[in-house]
Amino acid sequence: MPSELNLRTLLLGLVLAVVMGAANVYVGLTAGMTVSASIPAAVMALVVLRGLFGSSNILEANQVQTAASAGESLAAGIIFTMPALVMIGFWTEFDYQTVTLIAFAGGLLGVLLMIPMRRVFIVGNEELPYPEGVACAAVLRAGDSTDSRVAVKGLLSGAGLGALIKILGGWLHAIAHSLEGATWLGARVVYLGGDVSPMLVAVGFIVRLNVAILIFIGGAMAWLIGIPLLEAQPGTPALEQAWSLWSTKIRYVGVGAMVVGGVHSIFAVRSGLAAAIRELRGRNADSGDPGDREDILPSTILAAGGGALWISAWLYWGFTGSLVAAGIATICLIVMSFLFSAVASYIVGLVGNSNSPVSGMTITAVLFTGGVLSVLGFAGMQGMVATLGVAAIVCCVACTSGDVCNDLKTGQIVGAQPRQQQIMQIAGVAIASLVMAPVLTLLHHGTEGGIGGRHLPAPQANLFANLVRGIFGDGELPKDLLAVGAMIGIAVLICDSFLKKSGSQFRAHIMPIAVGMYLPFGLAPPILLGGFIAERISNRVSKQGAGSPDQVNAALERGVLFSSGVIAGESLVGIALACLAVLGLKGPNLGMSYGVSTALTAAAAVGIIVCFYQASRPKTA
Repeated sequence: MPSELNLRTLLLGLVLAVVMGAANVYVGLTAGMTVSASIPAAVMALVVLRGLFGSSNILEANQVQTAASAGESLAAGIIFTMPALVMIGFWTEFDYQTVTLIAFAGGLLGVLLMIPMRRVFIVGNEELPYPEGVACAAVLRAGDSTDSRVAVKGLLSGAGLGALIKILGGWLHAIAHSLEGATWLGARVVYLGGDVSPMLVAVGFIVRLNVAILIFIGGAMAWLIGIPLLEAQPGTPALEQAWSLWSTKIRYVGVGAMVVGGVHSIFAVRSGLAAAIRELRGRNADSGDPGDREDILPSTILAAGGGALWISAWLYWGFTGSLVAAGIATICLIVMSFLFSAVASYIVGLVGNSNSPVSGMTITAVLFTGGVLSVLGFAGMQGMVATLGVAAIVCCVACTSGDVCNDLKTGQIVGAQPRQQQIMQIAGVAIASLVMAPVLTLLHHGTEGGIGGRHLPAPQANLFANLVRGIFGDGELPKDLLAVGAMIGIAVLICDSFLKKSGSQFRAHIMPIAVGMYLPFGLAPPILLGGFIAERISNRVSKQGAGSPDQVNAALERGVLFSSGVIAGESLVGIALACLAVLGLKGPNLGMSYGVSTALTAAAAVGIIVCFYQASRPKTA
């Protein structure tokens, strides 16, 4: 049997966990969503192992992507919640120790809780299709025979494009961040715009057309329909009014839809929850079952899980100064973590990692924990930080559990050993947790407006900050808008059930639509363009008679490589520019007029699309 877990796979996996984690912090704060690192990391692993060591195999590459994807999933859990502690005024700076321990405790719990569910959702379940896990396995098989020079060229050319656009916009200020405008239509405001970012096109290519369309639909419902329906305040610029109406009103419609999505997810996975409980009760270290030896032992799971819960309780005590509040928060954490690790695993198996309703689960955790603490008399900053502390670890648990489930399915297909993948996941979580706080600090101080500003909107963290203010502070939750969102969410679920019964390949998943509602609309058009490019290439491959899923995934490999390079190039240059800004080194002001800058921006947007299509198109297409 070929080597699977060794020193070179461990080191490469940990390096990519740091790179993917840092890159996805930037991507998530900018775009409000992260992309699965499994497929890009798998291809990168094959390329690097072959380039540096002259040989590689699927099992080694699978172990590398397992560790690397841990960094990506942990980044999502942290950026969705930790900035909220700054936004509510509890922190003025990101506390390194706290952020690191929350990331590690949440990531570790996510891995451990998924282990007893492996037989429930992977081994003993033939109904879940695992689209992204299967796609990753197909890419591993195809990549094992890929010309490494072609793969390296794709990665580097993508990184070059992403870096170039970021330098032109973020350093030289030669092009604008977006092309947007708004106008008055009586007492109403009409907005239209789109960001100029190859990274967002890459996100759309990776998540494919179905998800990209749903994000655009959500954005259109919020910005093109919702905002014009509301009366604006006259006497102010139309563009400013559009942003104000979205941030103070419209995005809460998306929150209502997410809550429905979270509740529906729990209901959908009820049988899996019961099976997971039976699995936990039926196993012990001395069972003698050969299947137990495939996973980390139950005794180890309980010991490590107990340690993670102790860390969490200690953090909550430090947050609140109250043993009672810390105890209640820890109980809420245990309940929510178990529920949502199962939900995340089931959803990943059903529709993939990119569609996992992590935001909806975290919102549900915020509302549940906040409601419990509020009823018990906790208020003010104490209640807010306890609630956000629970939400932060639950979010990390959900993100990591879903990622582990996806990776274990890929491992099952390619013949990997589950225990070694689980060890690799824990190692990836441990190393990635160390870089979360430094990257957040750099971006907060090195980006104009900081985290929560125009360039790094951090929509989820902003949303959670507003929710806890509404529960414990002087804020007010717009219940009417939440109710509208809930009704939209129910309507989407009904629509999706009809699509499912009809056998349609297109599905109306609720979370991408809700995400589109509370993201800036400028993100939706480039993501949609990326989805269209991937779809066009898939159609051309299918017309040539190579229409099986494995063949289509292999044909899209060049695009996945190029997209991975773009995301890495733009995000890492963004972090580098933040470092320079912290050091007081800012780019030159070229003094361009608005007309010249707009023309260059439009040209850059066209150039991005052309480069993407040409670089992503397979030679056989």
